[in-house]
Amino acid sequence: MQHYLEFERPIAELESKIKELRRLSDSDGVNIVEEVGRLEGKLDRLLVQSYGKLTPWQKTEVARHPERPHTSHYIDQLIEDFVPLAGDRLYGEDYALVAGMGKLDGRSVMIMGHEKGSDTESRVRHNFGMARPEGYRKAVRLMELADRFGLPVVSLVDTSGAYPGIGAEERCQAEAIARSIETCLAIGVPFVTVVIGEGGSGGAIAIAVADRVLMLEHAVYSVISPEGCASILWRSGDQAETAADALKLTAQDLSELKVIDGIIKEPLGGAHRDLEAAVADVGAAISAALVELEEQEPGDLRKARRQKFMDMGRAGLG
Repeated sequence: MQHYLEFERPIAELESKIKELRRLSDSDGVNIVEEVGRLEGKLDRLLVQSYGKLTPWQKTEVARHPERPHTSHYIDQLIEDFVPLAGDRLYGEDYALVAGMGKLDGRSVMIMGHEKGSDTESRVRHNFGMARPEGYRKAVRLMELADRFGLPVVSLVDTSGAYPGIGAEERCQAEAIARSIETCLAIGVPFVTVVIGEGGSGGAIAIAVADRVLMLEHAVYSVISPEGCASILWRSGDQAETAADALKLTAQDLSELKVIDGIIKEPLGGAHRDLEAAVADVGAAISAALVELEEQEPGDLRKARRQKFMDMGRAGLG
């Protein structure tokens, strides 16, 4: 059964009518092509209207949509000859962050990304995309491996944040994130990040300090979740919508603030309505960015990457 968000109720009702008409046509031999076509046109207009004026909170809901394509979808559709790589060689494997080597448009790459899972079993296995220290130490290991063999790095961000459990803190979660950020800045190979869903806090930026940071049109990226921000400022999660407005977490806001380098347009009604098209568009954007970067020398890449992040926020200073 298709999942609908609260603001999509009119869309759900219209799609239900279309399905019912098609069912009647199939069972009774009634020709209702004209009526179905009229309703489909109305549906397209409603999708354009609804998704053209999403609030920051509604974009957060879309970014978290359970049917939105996850890292596993991108790897399955975009990466040929994918070889998964596991473990941090220190503690264990973290299934919240999947990674490996393969070919993107014939180019060998190292790819990694948060995986939230698509059903109850897989979500538990992947810890809802919240990586533990061993996940970020695995990322460090594989980025260093990519640097050694001259492989471009691609990361896909989709997490509410790093896992805040006791075990993760005992194994130095903050240090692992800091080392991962340090490694992002240190590698001398092209590095492209795409925020495909939710980019939350240090858990996101740990694998997103890249030469090119792209976002899907309805993705969000912020230092904290709206609920977390609301619980701190107002001592209540009820103010999450207000917090979302204040956080400037949408792709459009972040592009204006020059925190990201580009926005990848999503299919009408969001990436969850056309997974194949959304994944293909992301693949094309990554390939284009890698072509732009691959002629640069390692030292130039490092220098430009560091300067890019050092310059963030300076424009508003006197």
